[in-house]
Amino acid sequence: MKTIKKSFFISIVFMILCGLLYPLFMTGVSQLVFNKNANGSMITVDGKQVGSELIGQNFTDPRFLRGRVSSVNYNTYTEKDTKTDKNGKTAYSGVRSGSQNLAPSNKLLKERVEKDINEFLKANPEVKKEDIPTDLLTSSGSGLDPDISPQAAKIQIPRISKASRISESDLQQIIDKYTQKKSLGIFGEPRVNVLKVNIEIASLLNKK
Repeated sequence: MKTIKKSFFISIVFMILCGLLYPLFMTGVSQLVFNKNANGSMITVDGKQVGSELIGQNFTDPRFLRGRVSSVNYNTYTEKDTKTDKNGKTAYSGVRSGSQNLAPSNKLLKERVEKDINEFLKANPEVKKEDIPTDLLTSSGSGLDPDISPQAAKIQIPRISKASRISESDLQQIIDKYTQKKSLGIFGEPRVNVLKVNIEIASLLNKK
């Protein structure tokens, strides 16, 4: 009985320490020291949250920078993601993340890439097929990637400038402003946050 009581007591103590006190302590520290990060790295414009700098969005307006291909449409519901029952109630399939995981030999992948190439060339007629950066044609593992390469951003400048009437030099400055270098100088690759760039573009458009 003594062994059972001791084991039970230790279990209760560690349950309180690891399951209650430690999580509360870490939550408190993160809220005080890393408040923005702990709350989703949300971006606020004019008092309204417009998104997270960690999650991409689907931009189709020619005046704005476009992000990577997303197999989950950046968690934006489409008609095929909804079901309406006989009572007229609409049910949603639920947000998710991930990729299609199609092999290079898969016919569906080839068709999707060719379709995206044609659409990109149509929207950016001054770009040659062989100059399209790879990250604009490949989907990320999560389907929620908020960043693109500096090359993928730069190649879109002529189209954005023509549609928005913002000079190419001003657009390049905006892209440079939101280009993040390698983490600690060695990890990852330089990247541009699409949402931050588009917020800056929207700000200039509102001033016109």
